[in-house]
Amino acid sequence: MGHDMLMVGVDGGGTGTRAVLITPGGRCLGYGVAGRGNPISAGVAPAAAAVLTAVRSAMASAGCRLSDVSVIVAAQAGQPASGEGTESLRDLLRSAGFGGTVRFESDLLATYFSGTADDSGYAVVSGTGACAIRVVGGRIDAAADGLGWLLGDRGSGFWIGQRVAKAAIRDLDGAGPATALTRDLLEHLGIAPEASRGGGRPPSLEQLVGVLYGKPPIELASFAPLAFRSAEDPVASGILRRAGEHLADSLAAVLAGPGPLVVGGGVLFRPGPVREAFVRRLGDAAADLDLRAVEDGVVGAGLLALRTGGHPVTTETLDRLADAVARVR
Repeated sequence: MGHDMLMVGVDGGGTGTRAVLITPGGRCLGYGVAGRGNPISAGVAPAAAAVLTAVRSAMASAGCRLSDVSVIVAAQAGQPASGEGTESLRDLLRSAGFGGTVRFESDLLATYFSGTADDSGYAVVSGTGACAIRVVGGRIDAAADGLGWLLGDRGSGFWIGQRVAKAAIRDLDGAGPATALTRDLLEHLGIAPEASRGGGRPPSLEQLVGVLYGKPPIELASFAPLAFRSAEDPVASGILRRAGEHLADSLAAVLAGPGPLVVGGGVLFRPGPVREAFVRRLGDAAADLDLRAVEDGVVGAGLLALRTGGHPVTTETLDRLADAVARVR
């Protein structure tokens, strides 16, 4: 198989890494998955290892070797275009037998191109983190949020999960309204909902606080599904509505006219209260946007690999690759 005929696109996120092996025409030859590929949340070395594992899995499914590949595009959340993480991954790929070009792209741009082949438009991603971008000429022209769990990521899975935890804490502490989220979170963490002893705090509150402080902060994102599960609960409903409004506000900060709007990430991808609140908050501006939901950025990473290899990208190429990936997921 010709060395210059194969390319790999990698989408490395906070919850998992996906890789797709493609031909210049956008035909999918292989697909692989691995663990977390975000160098910030997973660490530089584990993120690089996850990328290599996903790439090898995609290669194995097609009976190919790394020496058959000319281009690898890694679209990793939290990964700049240069620095320690890039060199770590380059060195790892070289040691595994790869001798071609490695290019690093934004995971946000990969999400954008997973939904459209247009060179200009918008994307809003809400997974573990959250960010809105404006794309012009195939590159990111402006961005809003994406500032990380401590300072931003409003409307993200972390943002929702943290508020689920806070709502349960306030309920147990008697400082907030009763909510089904309390029961769901205690059950999720295997904590018995015990009553208060005398004038002290409920043992379940003490246990919950201890468990939460014992976790890396980013892991609070795993509580976000509890809010969707209890969406009829007034507290959960309010959290989800506010998440959608935050995401719309981030998009409004970069909005400059009509165009395709690609939405991705586990929070905004699914139809439901967050997306409904998102569209309501946009108001009249929503009418000028062609909303397209995508599951992740692996298809776009594949298109970015094609562009890096000098191959044309069309709507037909996108559709062909998206259909193929949907069949092998």
